[in-house]
Amino acid sequence: MLTRRDFLRSAAVGAAGAAAATRAMADKKPAASGDKPARPNIVWLMSEDNSKHYLKLFNEHGGPTPRIAQMAEHGSIFPNAFSNCPVCSPARSTLATGCYASRLGMQFHRPHTHTQLPAGLAPIPALMRSAGYYTSNHTKTDYNFKYKGETWHSRKDWRGRKAGQPFFHKQTFTSTHEGKLFKLGKGEEGGVFVAPCHPDTPLFREASKAYREMMTALDAQIGQVLDKLTEDGVLEETFVFYFGDNGGVLPRSKGYLYETGLNVPLVVRIPEKFKHLVDIKPGSEVEGFVSFVDFAPTILHLVGAKAPAGMDGRAFMGPGVTLADLNARDEAFGIADRMDEKYDMVRTLRKGRYKYMRNYQPFNFDGLWNDYRYKMKAFHEWWELHKAGKLKGKAALFYEPKAPEALYDIEADPYEVNDLSGDPAHAKVLAALRDRLSRRVKGLPDLSFFPESELDKQGAFADPVGFGRRQKERIAQLVDTADLALAPFADAAGGIEAALSSDDPWQRYWGLNACSCFGKRAERFVDAARKLAAGDAEPLVRVRAAEFLALIGAADPRPVIMDVLATADHPLEALLTLNTVVMLRDGQTACEFDITAKSVKAKDSQIDRRLRYLCGAGQRAKR
Repeated sequence: MLTRRDFLRSAAVGAAGAAAATRAMADKKPAASGDKPARPNIVWLMSEDNSKHYLKLFNEHGGPTPRIAQMAEHGSIFPNAFSNCPVCSPARSTLATGCYASRLGMQFHRPHTHTQLPAGLAPIPALMRSAGYYTSNHTKTDYNFKYKGETWHSRKDWRGRKAGQPFFHKQTFTSTHEGKLFKLGKGEEGGVFVAPCHPDTPLFREASKAYREMMTALDAQIGQVLDKLTEDGVLEETFVFYFGDNGGVLPRSKGYLYETGLNVPLVVRIPEKFKHLVDIKPGSEVEGFVSFVDFAPTILHLVGAKAPAGMDGRAFMGPGVTLADLNARDEAFGIADRMDEKYDMVRTLRKGRYKYMRNYQPFNFDGLWNDYRYKMKAFHEWWELHKAGKLKGKAALFYEPKAPEALYDIEADPYEVNDLSGDPAHAKVLAALRDRLSRRVKGLPDLSFFPESELDKQGAFADPVGFGRRQKERIAQLVDTADLALAPFADAAGGIEAALSSDDPWQRYWGLNACSCFGKRAERFVDAARKLAAGDAEPLVRVRAAEFLALIGAADPRPVIMDVLATADHPLEALLTLNTVVMLRDGQTACEFDITAKSVKAKDSQIDRRLRYLCGAGQRAKR
């Protein structure tokens, strides 16, 4: 059997022509920064929307990428590299700041209000610029924060720098973006790998094949940058990082906290002139876990600059970072919240071979409509098969309510279709990871235990760290209330009763959420839920109460929900309420709503997206 090491060598041989050409260019042109550079250059090359599963370098079903493999022959591959968020803006915000998105209020994709970075924290281009580096970005940013300081010198490349000045260059390749699959639709016959979580149809086979072919096209683009570095005589004084900006791109990857949404490809080419800075041998494979929070601290450490105290990550390369220490790292934390107009709240903790998934709102099934995702024909076909009752086996799970928690053995089940949380043989692992994740969200603290609208009303995005510090104990209490859904109902009932009668509206909110998780086992709280639905002062508590009553068939949710939509002033309250409308209409309750654009008082572009879907083509959200 061909090992990955063997593949690295064979792929590098396959790229021998390109390698010879780049060496020839290096011989002809002297280094622009001198023969003895004091500090290394840093280059980040990011491909959009692909997890490691689509490259043969990481997966037997992937596409060939000889130039990236050539990079690995001169450096290392990291099979356990993770984005901390499965979609663009939160992932890029994490990369730029070295901070977990839900600690800084950057977790919502396409934010209503951009967060302000706390004092003392700056994005990585500003920090590298302050360290004397020439900074260039070609060309995407897409951050969920505001920063008024200087960041990029150039929107093109490093060639405008002063003589001898080191550079930090970031480049994004859009050729693999999910939108590239939207025009497909002819289908593909057999002989194509389809993941076990997907229906095996011609459209899914076509999308799977096409995307893997895109990896080879991307590889050529990566090669062009390597050739340019060689032409300028700086390749051997430059650390070159290639990685995906988040997972994807086939359905159930981008936007979701499965490994296909988080586990990105990472290859680092180590320059000859600076190989003494790292304890990694060329052509090796690093098994240790690294995450996007670690990238900014890593390059600061490599160039001899100090990382701000507010960063969450830690360097995985550079002086003093041993390979033994790096390979001992075995944890990655994942965050998913609102993606465009679609709400969910999921946290994951990968530790070694096991992955713990905490679904805080499990009634929000994975396949809940998201306008942009469903532009892909394969994705839309999945929805049509579900509506027609034609889905079988694991592919049907996408449209079923989730359990509040799940446990997966990634080595045995890389596509996470076999939940082990109910297996007594894994009870100890489940309990340990459950506790570990709970302590993680409390420790951040994780701001998402307040609804997005409440964070905005309270001004949390203007001072997320200060807000989190002031609310840390309260957030921990909300986590405990949310986690009542994980206990046997007899043990949780007392806590739920206390939460529903609490003076804190968000205790009531999470208490009702726990009721929805228990379903009909929580029928004893129907009367309390009716009272909250009818008269609670907090609109979103009313919505959660109506949602619970609808899920167990105890009451018609429409009068309450329509009243909230007609009166809610904040657009994020209306948007979250519309998420409930879609879940109840398209889920197992099949509750139809007579809704038009005029039914909603608040205005917002994401609200318009929801209304276009709910109203149908005939009404198109006219106001």
